[in-house]
Amino acid sequence: MTDKSRRPRRGLRPPVVQEERTVRRATTAAAVGNVAEWYDFGIYSYLAAVVLDRVFFPEVGEWAAVYTLGAFAAAFVMRPLGGLIFGRLGDRYGRTKVLSATILLMAFATVLLGLVPSYGAAGMLAPVLVLLLRMLQGFSAGGEYVGALTLMAEYAPDRRRGFFGSWLEFSTITGYTLGASTCGAVIALLPDDQLVAWGWRVPFMLALPLGVAGLYLRMRLEDTPAFRQQMERSPALATMSTKRAVQIVRRHYRTGALVAAGVIVAWNVTNYVLTNYIPTYLTGTLPRFGEIGTGSGVATGMQVAVMLVMLCMIVGVGRLSDRIGRKPILMTGSVALVLLGLPAVWLLRTGTLGQIAGLLIIGLCLMCFAAVSPSTLPALFPTMIRYSSLAVIFNLSVSLFAGTAPTIIETAVTATGNLDWPGYYLIGAGVIGLVATRHLREHAGKPLDGAAPLTSSAELPPPPLSEDGVPLEQPR
Repeated sequence: MTDKSRRPRRGLRPPVVQEERTVRRATTAAAVGNVAEWYDFGIYSYLAAVVLDRVFFPEVGEWAAVYTLGAFAAAFVMRPLGGLIFGRLGDRYGRTKVLSATILLMAFATVLLGLVPSYGAAGMLAPVLVLLLRMLQGFSAGGEYVGALTLMAEYAPDRRRGFFGSWLEFSTITGYTLGASTCGAVIALLPDDQLVAWGWRVPFMLALPLGVAGLYLRMRLEDTPAFRQQMERSPALATMSTKRAVQIVRRHYRTGALVAAGVIVAWNVTNYVLTNYIPTYLTGTLPRFGEIGTGSGVATGMQVAVMLVMLCMIVGVGRLSDRIGRKPILMTGSVALVLLGLPAVWLLRTGTLGQIAGLLIIGLCLMCFAAVSPSTLPALFPTMIRYSSLAVIFNLSVSLFAGTAPTIIETAVTATGNLDWPGYYLIGAGVIGLVATRHLREHAGKPLDGAAPLTSSAELPPPPLSEDGVPLEQPR
């Protein structure tokens, strides 16, 4: 028997019809929890160059930003481990149970981060605690995003997976926007001494109600149709070892794994440059080198404005991918990064209008990946190993290449004095995206590997009516 003959069938008959309201409830549960998760994860970066460097690293001079961003990057050390553990649990016990655990853990770590004493009060213990809690956040994030991505993809009807998947990134951007807005409001409303003394803690404390809301929605949700089908068909798959899952990926899904890694790197390098490094670049790095920077409030406002533009467009781009496919949109984003990555960074050094234009260019490139990747990546793997495979590949790719980007870029700029490093990173991301997309098989409109074709009750034709207007039959 060949490897090809042993691969699971892509489509199983008959088709499954899911209630439209259940699909929308699952989308809401995944999205609201994701808002809370990325609000929690992102607020650190928005406060890093404004206040956290002075709270936790006040004695290292011009390297304070590097140390602060280094603590941010520490979260990515734990993401692969979190992905490995939560991914296997998700493939074994179900998506919803694991996603309830990840959001609870993230909210707990974020609230504790807001309670860490300053360097002045606790000495070296303060940055050590920050480092440990950021690692705990990273452990949670390792299972969160891919779990939410898997849940949403497995609930979405085949013909509208791009549309529903785009809501996941809508929620991610909403979380970042909410974090940026909250931090911006605290920075704008409080005098600097109060901001350093206690004001920076407020955004971290707001993690608790957000986390509770997401946890409530997820605990009420049934597991996905694809996972339920698998458990009915082959319950023994729940006991599959990690070693066996790795063997399946290596023998049958090696190309898919490489394509997934390439798309993830291109997508997330762009994401972390925009959301996590650019605020530091505008408020700290450029003024330090005598270039035109901007104040923290203005930088945050521009960031929020660009994210709002993305929010207005991202669902429409996801819906478009259901019509024309995922590949054309991913290719557009990759080409734009190669051609416009460096000019966008040059614009950031030309004053307010240039900064807005540069941020908008990077944001639109990011949107091409963000709108379609949540519907692209789950289609590369079968149900039995989807969560665990994506979790490991996603988090290794992000941790090695994307999450470290802000720290590496700032280190390179500080060491060489070359302010073009963010542009070089964006060009590299675009090249990787081009290569990965070139080898991607189009999955738009097709069933997920290992699952039956899925549609929703809203897509069924209306039942025939009697002369009195009474339905003669109901869709099942």
